[in-house]
Amino acid sequence: MDYQLFDLGDFELQSGVVFSGARLAYKTYGELNQAGDNVVVLPTFYTGTHLRNEGYFGPGRAIDPARHFVVSINMFGNGVSSSPSNTPAPYNAAGFPQITLHDNVRAQHRLLTEVLGVSRVALVTGWSMAGCQSFQWGAQYPGFVDAILPFCASAKTSEHNIVFLEGVKAALQADSTYDNGNYSAPPERGLKAFGRVYAGWAYSQTFYREQMYRLLGFDSAEALLQDWERDHLEWDANDLLCMLWTWQQGDISANERYRHDFGASLAAITAKTIVIVCDNDLYFPPEDNQIEIEHISNGELRIYRSPWGHCVASPGNDPEFQKYLDQAIAELLA
Repeated sequence: MDYQLFDLGDFELQSGVVFSGARLAYKTYGELNQAGDNVVVLPTFYTGTHLRNEGYFGPGRAIDPARHFVVSINMFGNGVSSSPSNTPAPYNAAGFPQITLHDNVRAQHRLLTEVLGVSRVALVTGWSMAGCQSFQWGAQYPGFVDAILPFCASAKTSEHNIVFLEGVKAALQADSTYDNGNYSAPPERGLKAFGRVYAGWAYSQTFYREQMYRLLGFDSAEALLQDWERDHLEWDANDLLCMLWTWQQGDISANERYRHDFGASLAAITAKTIVIVCDNDLYFPPEDNQIEIEHISNGELRIYRSPWGHCVASPGNDPEFQKYLDQAIAELLA
């Protein structure tokens, strides 16, 4: 096991459910310095783990364990932290409680303060749902975080994004084997359909028109779709749907503090903020982030132009995006 587990005990969720035995999986890189001002938090993205996060830092990079104390934290539902697939009854499978980004970040704050001795975070950053958690950190603990850099993400999941997620969810649940989450064998047809539908949204129209999947080693769009099918067969269906629900509920104002006043929740973010978006991202378009950034006093929106769409930020896809991202991170950590 290349990670550590933090037992949260009886962890009360936003829903009011007390999740007994909840565990947060994490891995650290580098060391906390004497001043305690070199902490970089990396939450995980949808279908990501701490291992995938390793593509965002390294020797000579803007985030470098030689200089920074990197804390990579697995989101609930991702199969490493507490998830439907690894939790004993009564919270296993379809009995797993609904968990919000607010719940995730509150658990992460406890890990940092109670276990790792962190009193301040220099930067929270991440791709997609990890970026949504970066926004969440900025609003939920504004005095604790110096800077945030969400990329290809949003502070509130848009209705269009919710509708897209309803589509992939319906494709999975249409498999009779799924049985409302009480399956005895993996709903393979549903998982393959999930992956096939997802692939149409992960990249842009230009990506397919210009057959850029050839850069990934596929000789046709069909070959790419089959790869997405295989990839999703490796996931537990309830885990995918657990994280999907969390994504759909994403809203930094959905809590007692802000009471759905979205503008107020954005205005409360005091951290230095750079939001990076891809102009062809079909989930998180620049227009949504432009509305958000207007409410963040110390915020800036940067638009990266690429036909890769949402997957421009997947480690290894676009080396130029990596340079663009590292430059912004370096500015915030300077």
